[in-house]
Amino acid sequence: MASDREKRLDALLDKEDIRDCLRRFSRGMDRFDRDEYLSAFWPDAEMAAGPYVGDVPGCWDWAMPMHRDWQVLTQHSLLNTTIDIDGDAAHTETYYLFVARNKPFPGADAETLTLAGGRYVDRFQRRHGEWRIALRTNVIEWASDAPPAAVPFGDVPDIAANGVSARDRSDPSYARPLVNKRARNQP
Repeated sequence: MASDREKRLDALLDKEDIRDCLRRFSRGMDRFDRDEYLSAFWPDAEMAAGPYVGDVPGCWDWAMPMHRDWQVLTQHSLLNTTIDIDGDAAHTETYYLFVARNKPFPGADAETLTLAGGRYVDRFQRRHGEWRIALRTNVIEWASDAPPAAVPFGDVPDIAANGVSARDRSDPSYARPLVNKRARNQP
């Protein structure tokens, strides 16, 4: 019989696997990495996000043109997560903050920012030892548009030497090994 400590360690590892799955969803969306995005869901998973209700690949196909055609970048930031595990099922609630830098709308001459917050309410299943999302409901609680502020440090000559934010595998987060290409500057 497993000790209390072993049970707690098993639960901790399960929760970390679930959190990793949640991170794969967010990173996949923001980096336009379809494989990483889909790896967070079971192939038969269902999704309810905004007006979209259906399978997960269909949600990707619905969301990507919007993100690509109307937005310069997006950030799906995950905040507090509660995880309730019951055998091979788990229910989670993850607060999120979404930020999008939007291209100028037709007739407008400036970019805008979309800020939104809400919760991902998910049902996970563990199959063959792996946790993935089986059902996701996106509870949008607020949203707002605002003009963007100036990008900080835009006047630093080598600010982009280590790479710039990209919505593909050229993003610095994919670099292996990560190295610094910027000159030392310790004022």
